[in-house]
Order: sequence, then structure tokens, then C-alpha cells
Amino acid sequence: MKTGIQAFLWLLCIFFSYKIYDSINKPINFNEVKYNRYYDVIDRLKEIRTAQIAYKDVNGVYSNNFDSLVNFIDNGIFTLIEKRDSSYLEYDRIYRIDMLKEVVVVDTLGFVSVKDSLFKNNTTYKDMKKIPVKGIDTVFQIDARIIMINDYKAPVFEVKVSKNIVLFDQDEDLLKLENETISIDGVNGSEIVLGSLNEVSTNGNWPKVFDAKRE
Repeated sequence: MKTGIQAFLWLLCIFFSYKIYDSINKPINFNEVKYNRYYDVIDRLKEIRTAQIAYKDVNGVYSNNFDSLVNFIDNGIFTLIEKRDSSYLEYDRIYRIDMLKEVVVVDTLGFVSVKDSLFKNNTTYKDMKKIPVKGIDTVFQIDARIIMINDYKAPVFEVKVSKNIVLFDQDEDLLKLENETISIDGVNGSEIVLGSLNEVSTNGNWPKVFDAKRE
């Protein structure tokens, strides 16, 4: 009887020791997975931002789908220009004298492909719509539109993904806390978002730590 009680107590000790160990390590492991995946997702969003800015420079608006964005990279052309100040004399009929006119002259220097300019030999842009997380086959949500700001038509875009997708295989309680995050050094809210459909912005909702080079 005494031996049985001792064995039972040892089992309880092992069980509670494991629970304590697990309660300490589970958040540590969660954060490690979270930051690694966030870095990968945000790097992909930065790639999308580069493509979107180039698309707008050429087309005047942002792309609202990834197929047109990839096609633009494959086939788009940048026109290289040079702007320089110039001036000339023009006869003024009112003052009846030659007056100096200042102008900006735009010279076309040549053309270069978008692909060579932005991505060179890197072909990862072809998969830019995919969430870079193993175990899922999901794509980013993308949208673009024109909004009015002080009577000015402004192109805007937004690309986003839910944290529930990025951290699909993690502890549900920790994921719930992460979705409620409000912190200066965290990704606030339940989504990782690039751009905005309500204001002119090409920024993401992540802190600057994710813009630094990963160690």
C-alpha cells in the first residue's frame, strides 16, 4: 500500500512538473513560430508593395489582382526620363519686349523592363499571392480602388492575411490573445495588413523590428 501511494505521488509530481514546464515553454515556442512566420509573410508583402508601386507609376492605379501584377512584372516597361530646367526668350505683346520663360524639359533616355529593374534573376514574384507558410495553400486577399480625398481621386490598395491562417496550427488560447494584441512592438489586430482602402498609404501594420534584417 505504501509503495503504491509513493508511486502515485511520483506520478503526480511528474505530471505537475510537465504542466509547469509546458506552461512556460508553450508561449516561448509560440512566439518563436510566430515571429519566424511573420517575417516570411511581411517579406512577401514588401515584395508585393514594390510591385504595386511600380504598377501605379506606369498605369496610374494599383492592381486589384495578382495575375495582372505578375503579368506586369513579366512584360512591363519603365521609361527612363531626365528632367532639366531650361529657359528661352519670348516676345510679350503687352510689354512689347522679349521676356524670359522658364520651363522644365523632359528627355527620354531609354527603356528598361520592370522585371530586370525590380527582380533581376529572382522569380519568387511569380508566387507573391501565396502565403509563405508550410502546410497551407492559401493566398493573400488583395483589393484596389479609387477614393476621394479633398476632391482629389487617389488610388489606394490593400493586401492582407488573417493571423488565424498564418498561425493555423498553434495553440488556440495563445492565438486568441495574439489576435487581441495592442502593443507598440507587435502586429496589432487579427490581420497582417499592407496599405489601406480608406487612406493613401503603402505602409504595413507591423512594427519597425520587422523591417530590420533578420538575424
